[in-house]
Order: sequence, then structure tokens, then C-alpha cells
Amino acid sequence: MTKRSMTVDDHRFLMNAVNIARVHMERGHGGPFGALIVKDGILLAEGWNEVTTANDPTAHAEVVAIRRACASLGSFSLTGTTIYASCEPCPMCLGAIYWAHIDRLVFAGNKADAAAAGFDDAFIYEEFERDAAKRRLVTVHSPLIEMDAVFSAWLAKTDRKPY
Repeated sequence: MTKRSMTVDDHRFLMNAVNIARVHMERGHGGPFGALIVKDGILLAEGWNEVTTANDPTAHAEVVAIRRACASLGSFSLTGTTIYASCEPCPMCLGAIYWAHIDRLVFAGNKADAAAAGFDDAFIYEEFERDAAKRRLVTVHSPLIEMDAVFSAWLAKTDRKPY
């Protein structure tokens, strides 16, 4: 098996992510998204969209699953894991997947499917490409020497934990 091919277990876990999405959507917990994280064939954590129930715009299924898996392992690194998502992750979730050092992503629906269901992230991808001064979000960059000192102190810290 290559990293980019599907296994029987991949299919089973992906179906589970889709079922989590449906069940929690039908229960009114949030949008139609589910995710789970697996390591060595063992389920570490599940997550579903909790944006509206938690009043937290970052409580996407993938982020919730990452938080739970990290808590379960007592680590901020999920190296050696696969995340199964009912839909292609949004930019925030994809960033979180990279920051968590997850090795594989397997998803069912794609971003076009999400857009058709009312979850269109295209504008975010477009905003990333714009110069900060031209984004919809008013953005002010004001360099401070004090921040340079904070970064220098970080680099000098002998007990820092790189991530």
C-alpha cells in the first residue's frame, strides 16, 4: 500500500467519519462534518462540528478531533496518525492538521461539495493570496523592536520545545 492508496480499514474509518457527521448533524450539534484520528489501526478520537453548540467558530470536526487526540496522547504531536474527515478540510483545519504533524488525510466530500451545501471557503483561499493591505479584513502591520526581542529570547531559551 502506498500513502495515497485506500485500504479496507481506510474505507471503514472514512464511513465512520461520515456517519458521525450525519448523526451529530441530525441531533442539532452543528454542521454536517465529522472526523476521527487513528494510529496503528486504533481510534484515538472522534470529532464533529460543534460551531453552533459551543459558540466557537474554530470547533470544526477536524479541530475537535485533533484536540481530543492530543489530550488522549498527552502530546501536541500526532505523528504516525491518519485523520479521516467527512469532507475536505477548510483552510483552518488543514493548517491544524499540518501543525499537529498528522501523516495522512483521507476525506470523502470535497470543497466543491461543501460549497454546494453552503460552506464555501473559496474566499478564504483568495484572501491568502492577497497582499495583507488588500484583504477584506482590515490588517495593520506595525513592526515593534520589542517583538524582535521576544523572538530572540525564544531562540536563546535552552528549554524550548520546538513544534
